[in-house]
Amino acid sequence: MGSPGLTPPIAEHEIWESTSQLTNTASLSSNADRDRRHSSSASASTISDNRDHSPASARRTRPSVVSIAASLPTVREMHDRRTSSQTAQTLPPTLHNSSMSSDETVVSSKNVLTNFQKVAARDPLIEQERVRKLSRSNTQNLRHKGVYDRLIDWSDGPYRCLKNQLLSPFMESRRRPPLPPKDDLVSLARHYYPARADLKVQVCDFGLGRAERTEITLGQIEEFWQSKPDWVDVRWIHAPLGLGLVHSSVEDIFLHDGQSGKRFENGGSAEWPYVETEVLNIRSHKNFQEMRDVYLLLSKFTELEDELNQSSWKNDHNSSLQSDVEWRSGHLGMPANYWNLVTSDMPWQLTEGLTMGMNGPMEGLQPINRHIDQQTLTIHPFYKDSHMVRNLFRCFHRSDGILLTLSPMAGVNFIDKKMPQHLSEPADAIFDNENASAPGYVFSAFADQGTSTWHRRSVEWFLTYLITEVGVTPHTCRQGHNAPGINLAYQSVIQDLRRRRHAPWRKNETVRLVRDYLACIDELTTVKQICVRQVELFKGMQQDVRKFESEDNRARRTPDNPSGESMQERIKWALAMVKTRHDCFDNLLTDAKQSMEALFQLRSIEQNELAIVSDSQNKAVLIFTGVTIVFLPLSFFT
Repeated sequence: MGSPGLTPPIAEHEIWESTSQLTNTASLSSNADRDRRHSSSASASTISDNRDHSPASARRTRPSVVSIAASLPTVREMHDRRTSSQTAQTLPPTLHNSSMSSDETVVSSKNVLTNFQKVAARDPLIEQERVRKLSRSNTQNLRHKGVYDRLIDWSDGPYRCLKNQLLSPFMESRRRPPLPPKDDLVSLARHYYPARADLKVQVCDFGLGRAERTEITLGQIEEFWQSKPDWVDVRWIHAPLGLGLVHSSVEDIFLHDGQSGKRFENGGSAEWPYVETEVLNIRSHKNFQEMRDVYLLLSKFTELEDELNQSSWKNDHNSSLQSDVEWRSGHLGMPANYWNLVTSDMPWQLTEGLTMGMNGPMEGLQPINRHIDQQTLTIHPFYKDSHMVRNLFRCFHRSDGILLTLSPMAGVNFIDKKMPQHLSEPADAIFDNENASAPGYVFSAFADQGTSTWHRRSVEWFLTYLITEVGVTPHTCRQGHNAPGINLAYQSVIQDLRRRRHAPWRKNETVRLVRDYLACIDELTTVKQICVRQVELFKGMQQDVRKFESEDNRARRTPDNPSGESMQERIKWALAMVKTRHDCFDNLLTDAKQSMEALFQLRSIEQNELAIVSDSQNKAVLIFTGVTIVFLPLSFFT
């Protein structure tokens, strides 16, 4: 059962404060708190080899936990600790410069890069394993790329023109190239769209002073949400599933197997108290095009259906998942074949509507053609090979301390100078790259200390930390703004369009320019709408957190780490980030619209001038014709 549709976003003046109000609210905390780094105290990604795959005999009932979320200690608190105790000198450097004005500036480049050097030095073995995994993936990619190229040559080759079809019986070079073998096509389909039971799922366990991560498959997922080890405070299971049949079955079985956690009635809704947000991320334009081509070409080959359908659940060891998907398929009238199950892996383009508030699997993305938009963002040289997409990120939590997140997001969240390198990494390995992936970074942030820095060692606290970390991406602050952010890129794009507006008139250039303006306006409008939805989400979560805090105060439940950052502060930071981004894109959208209106006015004036010039020329020709008619015959007599 999917979540019921959310109400449309209310007017902006109802859901967020004015800039002055936001400034006054933020002034209650120190500048360091307001500009704190959301990813402070990052720790190395630690994957323990001590993995407990066997569930406990009975699920450990967790007492009612408090959902006052906190991040790592704030910059101000770290400064107080360091100045009051010598033991606090092991903490990260304190940020003293709070005068940075960028919407994404939260920490200096020096501190960020220093922390990353420490992380790399602490875990060379993990980095070596990641490099080996990427090397194996690159070898597989090369093999499948050859099959893909042959498939495209077969589908889109020059043989399609009438001339080549007529000459093909006589000239081999004009003949249609052969289709790749059936086994290669099946392997190609599984490469871009893995069978559901083989999808890689991340299980992250957090306890006091300890954290472990285990990589499993979707075919094992039910075993890991039945219970968790006694030392674990929160178990986080992340499955790369988009809205569809499998997504609905997984969330229903998960919620049925345990008692729901504290209700986010304002962040979600009264009837569906779970939170979700739409996340922008950067994908490789080339890979995105290949995914569309493979889906829309191979899904038409009926001879591949049987083998692909059999592989969907070949490695499934769950007790309920396959049967639930089949029941749901019959209930909704949607065949549970291979291609219907994997469609949800495809990311949404910016112009393909909003994904938040979907009611169920029937409202998922159904690609119609192989064409993908040529985004105006690619006009900027840094983003020339990228494509900004959207994915839904949904969270489901239970009172036993287990959190399930579902999202097919496999793009880059943290933009830095190495983004082209990040874009070349396979989608199922992006979680391992904490420099590119927000979910991957969240685990690494607590890999060393576990829950010891959490204000409340509860699943609600971790949910809030995760949703605020993911929801404010993409941004450039992870590496100290060493690459242009998407707001600066769009600003450069609008400047380029304005320059083309003043270029000398050329045939069809105005049509191309208007199309670029319209594409840019559509992209900016979508980003702005997503920001509106995110502000609405965080505003609702703020109300829920206030209620949770009141309940805790009445019950006299003290925080596990009083010096930790509270959930209210965490959400306040996320609101400020999203509000600033909204204002930025609102200004860019206004600039783009005004620039296009100026283009129309300029072209209208140019057309009037051309008409005047043309009229003058016509009069000159008329006079010349009249003179010629009169004097030309007279010249015959002279």
